[in-house]
Amino acid sequence: MDKLQEILQYRFNNIKLLKQALTHSSITGNEHRNYERLEFLGDRVLGLTMAHLLYKMFPDDKEGILAQRHVHLVCADKVAEVVKKLHIDEYIMAKDKPTALRTNVLCDVGEAIIGAIYIDSDIEQAMAFVERNWVDMIDETGSQKDYKSRLQEYFHSLKKPLPVYEVVNKEGSEHEPVFTIKVAFDENTFACGKGKNKKLAEQQAAEELLKMLGLQDD
Repeated sequence: MDKLQEILQYRFNNIKLLKQALTHSSITGNEHRNYERLEFLGDRVLGLTMAHLLYKMFPDDKEGILAQRHVHLVCADKVAEVVKKLHIDEYIMAKDKPTALRTNVLCDVGEAIIGAIYIDSDIEQAMAFVERNWVDMIDETGSQKDYKSRLQEYFHSLKKPLPVYEVVNKEGSEHEPVFTIKVAFDENTFACGKGKNKKLAEQQAAEELLKMLGLQDD
C-alpha cells in the first residue's frame, strides 16, 4: 500500500478505505468491504470535477459542446486508461486476473479510489487527484464528437432513418449491470457495444458500426 499511495500522490489516514476501493465483490459481498459504495460516490465526484474543469478551461464553449467533452472524459474507457497508466490494476483484489482486468472493473476501481480519497479527506483532495490524472486527456484544440452523433450524421447524409439502438442483453447485478446494445446499418450490417450503462453501450456500438463502415475519425 505504501508504493500505491506514492503512485496516487495521496497518503490515506484510513488505509482500510484504500483496500476497500481495490476489493471486487467476487472477494466479498459485504458492501462495506468491497468497492461498490465507494464507486457510487466516486462516480459523482468525477463527474462534478470534470464539469468544473471544463467550465473553467473552455469559457466560450456552449453547453452542448461541454457535454460532449464531458461524456468522452468520464466514460469507462477513459477511467480504465487512467487506472492502467497508474498501474492500479496490479493491486485490484478479485477472484481472478481476467475479472480484475475487465474495463468496467478497472473503471469502477478508479471511481472507488476517488470516492475513498473524498471520504478520507475532502472534496478538494479528491478533485486534485482527478485534475492531476485527467488534465492531459482534455483536448484543448476542439470538442470530442461522440460516436452516436457521427453515426447519426452519416445516416442523415444517406437520407436513411435515424439509427435505432436495441438492448439485446443485460448481465451482472443491479448495482453493476453490463448492457449489450445493437445498432444496425441494414439487415446484414450491424454492431454491438457493451457498457455499464445504456449510454456507454450505445457509444461503443456506434463506434464499432462506424469502423465496420470504414469511416475514420475526423
